[in-house]
Amino acid sequence: MKDLRREDTNAVILGMAKDGTTIKEIVRRSGHSRSVVRKVLRGQRSDVFRVRESSLELYLPWLDAQWTAEERNATALWRRLKNQGFRGCLRVVTEWATRRRHSDQVNGDALRRAPSARTIARLMTIGRDSLSKSETVTVAAIEGGVPLLVEAREIVAGFPAMIRKKTLADLEPWLERARSSLVASFANGVLKDRSAVSAAITSPWSNGQTEGQITKLKLVKRQMYGRGKLDLLQARVIGAG
Repeated sequence: MKDLRREDTNAVILGMAKDGTTIKEIVRRSGHSRSVVRKVLRGQRSDVFRVRESSLELYLPWLDAQWTAEERNATALWRRLKNQGFRGCLRVVTEWATRRRHSDQVNGDALRRAPSARTIARLMTIGRDSLSKSETVTVAAIEGGVPLLVEAREIVAGFPAMIRKKTLADLEPWLERARSSLVASFANGVLKDRSAVSAAITSPWSNGQTEGQITKLKLVKRQMYGRGKLDLLQARVIGAG
């Protein structure tokens, strides 16, 4: 239980960093020191609560058990630790308790705070192997609370699969299912351009070569920006071809 809680706390720090939060802001929101946050981000520290690892090492399981049992007075914990042979000062236990209290608050806020629509869309569309532990928990909560999002994800994933497999017979069932889902607007767009979508499924041809040449032309143009005119651009493109 202790290791799982610490992993969750580290995952919160890593998640904030992944969302572009600065280290200064992570320190302010998490309550951990800049040094600890940097070590977590660098993968150099797995226990964000160990203030004096050499002195508290043997007593961390006991402290976790007491904290879980709502015994959270640092002075009382220190006195009971001294009866067990602990030789550290009160400040060591106080720092540990302060960090632990801040961490519990951050974890609680993270669970209560609803993710944005953009965050939900990203979490529901990227591969499961790319999710952190906290993101996996969030996705599981979303799937349990909003089954329609699970259906929408399956429908969206089915569209490129249909294109790749060249299965035109799947288009009509896909449209019927999609038009009654959360991605109805996308389905209506496909329906309006149905002939082009059908051609993309059945035709062996694609505009990949055209798009590639356009990309190449834009690259050459940007490379020589401010250095030449249309005649030089033409010479470079024809010469490269």
